[in-house]
Amino acid sequence: MTKSLKIIEVKSELGAGTRGASLGVDAIKIAALDFGSRFFKKHKSVEVPNENHLLLENTGSPFAKRISGILTMVERVADEVTETLGRNEFPIVLAGDHSTAAGTITGIKKAFPKSKLGVIWIDAHSDMHSPYTTPSGNMHGMPLAMVLDEDNLDAKVNELDQETLNYWYQLKNVGKIAPKISYSDLVLISARDMEKPEENLLKKNKVKLYTTAEVRKRGVERIVIETMQYLDQCDLIYVSFDVDSMDPTASRGTGTPVAQGLTEREAGGLMSRFLAYQKVCCFEIVEVNPTLDRENQMAEHAFEILIKATNAFRNE
Repeated sequence: MTKSLKIIEVKSELGAGTRGASLGVDAIKIAALDFGSRFFKKHKSVEVPNENHLLLENTGSPFAKRISGILTMVERVADEVTETLGRNEFPIVLAGDHSTAAGTITGIKKAFPKSKLGVIWIDAHSDMHSPYTTPSGNMHGMPLAMVLDEDNLDAKVNELDQETLNYWYQLKNVGKIAPKISYSDLVLISARDMEKPEENLLKKNKVKLYTTAEVRKRGVERIVIETMQYLDQCDLIYVSFDVDSMDPTASRGTGTPVAQGLTEREAGGLMSRFLAYQKVCCFEIVEVNPTLDRENQMAEHAFEILIKATNAFRNE
């Protein structure tokens, strides 16, 4: 039976260092209108209330900026994803910055606590910093650490105050499940901009990583098949797509662009193939920032990838 799609809009940008990612969801909708698509008319959608008013207030800890607001957002997103899956709908999460993906993962785990969850993280970054290791304090660099229950104390450079420690503990334990995924159930694709502490974690935990060069050399289809074989022990799989995984020559409309990324065609090919698999239970697109863009290009790319992905999903 084909599940109906449910769009979950998360217009939050508390975790980003540059402003504007909260406008990404509407930018994708505008791209749909420009293409004459009825996609957003056809599918049910819900908007998770945001806490962006906190952007005008003190950031709090320099090593975990706006962490109280991030915790609120992660909890709200988790609840929405759990409810959506509980109604046997397929959540398509369109979010601002990547920090709230910890909520998406939590929501899946809450809906299926006994299931082993695999994560395919398509991103220029590995997002495994903790407040102990972060150079920036921006929490969109931490969602995988949150769900892996990872402090990475071996690489500690920052001293945290008690309040930050408490919030960080709560973030890792949202849904009363920690860790939510294990390193062996994680695949990174196109990650190419990491700091030493993250590189050490990847090496120590033997995390599966496909570089952009490997995707290009061996072809999208082979990478998808191998990824799904690697995650064969998982019952469910979540695909998270950060648009900064794409090369900035395609578009600069994202907060942390990094050279040598995927082409839009490669990204679309990956999504459409991954979503054809029955185990994939949720798909997310993040970090479109139209304020950094020319003529809404990144949102257009993101929308085209969204259409390719959901077309594959419906062809089950």
